Amino acid sequence: MVLEIVFPPSLVHTAASVVVLISMAILGILETRGTHLKYSKFFDASSTISPNVPSRIGMILGYTPPFLVGLASFRLFQYGDFRFLLLKSAITIHFFKRILEVSFIHKFSGEMALDTMIMVLFNYFFLSSSLIYTQTLNQGLPEPSIDFKCCGVVLFLMGIGGNFYHHYLLSKLRTKGGKDYKIPKGVTLGIVLYVMGRSYVTRRWYISKFDDFPKEVKALIPYVF
Repeated sequence: MVLEIVFPPSLVHTAASVVVLISMAILGILETRGTHLKYSKFFDASSTISPNVPSRIGMILGYTPPFLVGLASFRLFQYGDFRFLLLKSAITIHFFKRILEVSFIHKFSGEMALDTMIMVLFNYFFLSSSLIYTQTLNQGLPEPSIDFKCCGVVLFLMGIGGNFYHHYLLSKLRTKGGKDYKIPKGVTLGIVLYVMGRSYVTRRWYISKFDDFPKEVKALIPYVF
């Protein structure tokens, strides 16, 4: 009760939403302007003064805290409706999948800067925590007139399954121990704000590296942009 007086739930929720929105928007803008997070193909050891860590270790450390947040939510918030259960499950399954992919699927070619790893860790940890906290505020509120939970579950399973499948296909483009890049064939994927920016700059990177990169392959909107 004291915490609710000092930190009103509505204020915390609004502040968390604003922080996430602004931080993702800034990262997206920086990506398009050439200021990249220092990992994967955009990592340049000569351009950073931050200590470096192997990419696989860095990504595991970045994904593990939000996975533990999702896992702990089942213990800390044993109450709640079916919607809350779905949210906790989605967060936990998503980051567990990411840890599995980093550990056994992805083939890394370099390192990532320590400050980038910390930023990834903080963003995912903060986002997963705020999602769970927000859902605790919704308990007891009236359900929407139209129930889309079942549709949401189907779309989530299709999305996470398709994402895993394409990550598997991408891993096959690189031979074991190889560090070369190849042009992927298939669907261009992206998410709002940050990944939109990264999709755009990734296409620009491929164009700079491959003379035969197909110009009709766009970053976000097929044949347009």
